[in-house]
Amino acid sequence: MASECNSNTGQSLKIKFTKLFINGQFVDSISGKLFETRDPRTGDVITKVAEGDKEDVDLAVKAARQAFDHGPWPRMSGYERGRIMLKLADLIEEHIEELATIDTLDGGKLLSNGKQIDIPSCSSLLRYYAGAADKIHGETLKMSGQFQAYTLKEPIGVVGHITPWNFPSGIFFMKVAPALAAGCTMIIKPAEQTPLSALFYAHLAKQAGIPDGVLNVVTGFGPTAGAALASHMDVDKVSFTGSTEVGRLVMEAAAKSNLKAVSLELGGKSPLLIFNDADVDMAVDLARIAVFFNKGEVCVAGSRVYVQEGIYDDFVKKAVESAENWVVGDPFDPQVHQGPQVDKEQFEKVLRYIDMGKREGATLVTGGKPCGQKGYYIEPTIFKDVKEDMKIAQDEIFGPVMSLIKFKTTEEAIEKANNTKYGLAAGIVTNDLNIANRVSRSIRSGIIWINCYLATSWDCPFGGYKMSGFGREMGLQGLDKYLQDKSVVTPIYDSPWL
Repeated sequence: MASECNSNTGQSLKIKFTKLFINGQFVDSISGKLFETRDPRTGDVITKVAEGDKEDVDLAVKAARQAFDHGPWPRMSGYERGRIMLKLADLIEEHIEELATIDTLDGGKLLSNGKQIDIPSCSSLLRYYAGAADKIHGETLKMSGQFQAYTLKEPIGVVGHITPWNFPSGIFFMKVAPALAAGCTMIIKPAEQTPLSALFYAHLAKQAGIPDGVLNVVTGFGPTAGAALASHMDVDKVSFTGSTEVGRLVMEAAAKSNLKAVSLELGGKSPLLIFNDADVDMAVDLARIAVFFNKGEVCVAGSRVYVQEGIYDDFVKKAVESAENWVVGDPFDPQVHQGPQVDKEQFEKVLRYIDMGKREGATLVTGGKPCGQKGYYIEPTIFKDVKEDMKIAQDEIFGPVMSLIKFKTTEEAIEKANNTKYGLAAGIVTNDLNIANRVSRSIRSGIIWINCYLATSWDCPFGGYKMSGFGREMGLQGLDKYLQDKSVVTPIYDSPWL
């Protein structure tokens, strides 16, 4: 039996920003409509937020276009842009407690992780790209014939960012920080489940000195505000993180409008491969983090856990014990490991998949039920005897559900790991360097973790293969996608050399 839910602490917060942020001002939506954002600990309404639609997106894009075509931001030196970004990073650090509380209240994320990881990483992302802003260089080319050329790396222009609800702060700055460094202007459409921190960041951006129109936030729903942004004729690029299904719609809208550039970071069903020579206790700890961290609402969650037959039974026993010591409860409580799923819809989806796993014939060895009397809590859940063709082994569940699958040989492990439409991440647990090298080169995923998991950083690029999308977040590759190359060619006459 997984740990009982701890009671809610009753933590509350005065919400300061609920309107759209367009051209440096907080404004009501044109329609005047509002939508509710709820506390997943209870299902209660936190506040009502302005519901942006196509007309509001049009205003935000107009502001961003004016700021790009005629404003100071892309015309500043990279050094000047970097200094303002550093100021924004400092302001975020001054508000860590409040920002972490917002994401906990709005998304059910652990307050302790917010204060130690999520919000500090936003400042770190800004500082990393602030340092890169004055190091954007082209090349001098030696052409054949009597010509010389050089390349320019220019900001791509007006960017639409559509962000998800599982990491509302971190992914906001994965996109915003490199786009700011490049000299772009932008419109952010945060997930409707977690809109509050994005509006707070807009306020801090204004305080930091980011010019009006450079950073705009339009809260609202995907089929309306998100679709308007993806299909807008005056947006030069859209960057989307979310489900593969919606990623298709974003790409289609981009193609049918102005063929804007697109980058997509989509779903995953990542494998974690544990070999016979692994330290079983370490492997159990890694698997627990890989699946249950952030209540399983992680695109790279290692939810397909393949264990070699020699240690399979021992691993199952210890994994069950580990899951039953994983404390589910109020995310404001520092003793808690797992908070509630983000909303009722996600809560019910995870429970449907758990029921599906039982019906498909997998063996439920722990968890599998809602937890507590109210809110969207689910026990950490483990299935063994999972088969490759089961839905719980193929579909992205986005919840605390681990599928255990036995394998015999390295060849079989590689084949099983690649038996998915996704290719976002993978983990390998082994003490054999030859296995680690071979398997890491054989799995078609954007990031491979060897004897670790969820080891991400602003200086390491991250993104998908196959239906997990394309384009990279973070690292210098994360900056490149907001730049485009221009070649400039001039003739040379009477040169003493070519």
